[in-house]
Amino acid sequence: MIPYSGADLDFSLSGKVAIVTGGAAGIGHSTAKFFAAKGVKIVLADLSPEVQQIAGELGNAIGVQGDVTNPEYPKAVIEAAVKAFGQVDILVNSAGIVALDSAESISADAWNKTISVNLSASFFMAQAVGKYMIDNNIKGSIVNLASQAGVIALDKHVAYCASKGAIISMTQVLALEWGKHGIRVNAVSPTVVMTELGRKAWSGPVGDTFKAEMPSQRFAEPDEIAACITFLCSNGAAMVTGHNLLIDGGFTIK
Repeated sequence: MIPYSGADLDFSLSGKVAIVTGGAAGIGHSTAKFFAAKGVKIVLADLSPEVQQIAGELGNAIGVQGDVTNPEYPKAVIEAAVKAFGQVDILVNSAGIVALDSAESISADAWNKTISVNLSASFFMAQAVGKYMIDNNIKGSIVNLASQAGVIALDKHVAYCASKGAIISMTQVLALEWGKHGIRVNAVSPTVVMTELGRKAWSGPVGDTFKAEMPSQRFAEPDEIAACITFLCSNGAAMVTGHNLLIDGGFTIK
């Protein structure tokens, strides 16, 4: 059962411990900064060799460098979190990649890598954290990064769309199975986000054309996604589980 402990106007997360994959950059790093401001102890799980330095800049945080597709990595990250901070209350699966190619041309390697990083790694990290929470009676929260590409079709995004659509479905099943343990599992589905990679990929006429189709007339900033993730992990969202929150400036309402 997911308990109700009353309204919390501050959406407090103080004292919680969070694992954030892909936490050295982009949406993951913005989320980690929001968490730090809320008093969360943070474990950044990232392939970047600079992840420990980046964690040090956040304050009460550690970095665990590694490949999210390594089957042993989830266990190592959880062990590091427990050793440093005592437990794990939150998981944010933010690590992800995109391979742009037409459906008739995409290579097996590009397809398999996209599914491995975006979907399989997210599942196995969630599986390991979920089992840890169940075994230790922790009423935790898991947020998976999906995408508007998981609910609509985007040209030359076949592997990405497939992986993100599957994340939404996976999220629903985990919420269904783990609700009785007090574990909430949700997804967020952003539009184009102005991370460093987003600015490189969507600058110029292509981005302008895309934005013109959006009611918001602009793309999202990383902090806007981080704010929604922070809410979903807080007690303010205690009755929200199995949900896919679209953060798309209205793009998918068409």
